[in-house]
Amino acid sequence: MKRVLITGGAGFIGSHLADELLAHGYRVRALDSLVRAVHGEQRARPDHLAAEVELIRGDVRDGAVVDRALKAVDAVFHLASREVGRTVEALGTAVLLGALRRRPVEKLIVGSSMSVYGEGLYRMPDSTLVEVPERTVEQLQGGCWEPVGPEGEPLEPVPTPETKTPTPGSVHQERVCLASGAASGIPIVVLRLFNVYGPRMALESAHAGVLACFASRLLGGDAPLVLEDGLQQRDFVNVHDVVRACRMALECTAAAGEVFNVGSGSSMPVRTVAAQLADALGRRELRPEITGHYRMGDVRHCFADTTLAAKVLGFEARRSFTEGLLELSEWLAGQRAERRVAALRARLEAREIGG
Repeated sequence: MKRVLITGGAGFIGSHLADELLAHGYRVRALDSLVRAVHGEQRARPDHLAAEVELIRGDVRDGAVVDRALKAVDAVFHLASREVGRTVEALGTAVLLGALRRRPVEKLIVGSSMSVYGEGLYRMPDSTLVEVPERTVEQLQGGCWEPVGPEGEPLEPVPTPETKTPTPGSVHQERVCLASGAASGIPIVVLRLFNVYGPRMALESAHAGVLACFASRLLGGDAPLVLEDGLQQRDFVNVHDVVRACRMALECTAAAGEVFNVGSGSSMPVRTVAAQLADALGRRELRPEITGHYRMGDVRHCFADTTLAAKVLGFEARRSFTEGLLELSEWLAGQRAERRVAALRARLEAREIGG
């Protein structure tokens, strides 16, 4: 029975991956610092982490902790960086790669992100595929949300393949990992995850995705706030599909040295997602508020071409958004109840303190 280490293994994706691996006969060890933004003020072992998982509480930037976590490990999933930001990602990845030179494993699977692409891929009216630059301040201030061709031509968004040119500097960690693997002989697989959703999402984290932000507002009794006109398209992939793709990448020998998109292979307008989530939570009166505001650096459309993952890994998403949203809404209903209890407790404590 092989032992697998998951960095960030107590978090949203990591804990689901632990469930997936345990169900297929692996032993699982999780390394997680239990950051406050994800795990709350108590920073205790989360209830959702399976009892069979060996949890090492520690920071992936701590070489001694990482060395201990790698003891007698056969493979590693590096997911820690997804919850804590780019600085920790760079330092943590460097420490992990250094430790792997001392304690090599059979395979390292690295969780990356669709954000490496910037804007997705587009098709010109003559069917030519084009990559477009980031939208300018002038475009956004004028409410010109859609990218256009070199001569102002209208463009059609199409699925984004792994061959699209990444944005400058965005794939540094991927390249470092792949280069390190080539030098050390450790097979490396990079998975570019699109908009992952499902139970256990971090609702309060600064790095929460758009669906988590919508959910957090709805749980608080507020309408979801949608930027631009809400017609920007994203690929929402269920966490159960994502962790299945992770396991496939571990078990597929042909995956070594490759980069794969992991998405649903379809797209949805953000405003539609917000409305469907409100409906699923029984809050139809909280219609999405289309703000017309924008953030510099946000992309207009990006959704996954999953052809390569299907060909090499045999992966395709199985859960429809409707099915996934039903499961998510049931979990969120429990989160709403927990918030009410916490608010009541806080009020009672305030009365006791204030007399």
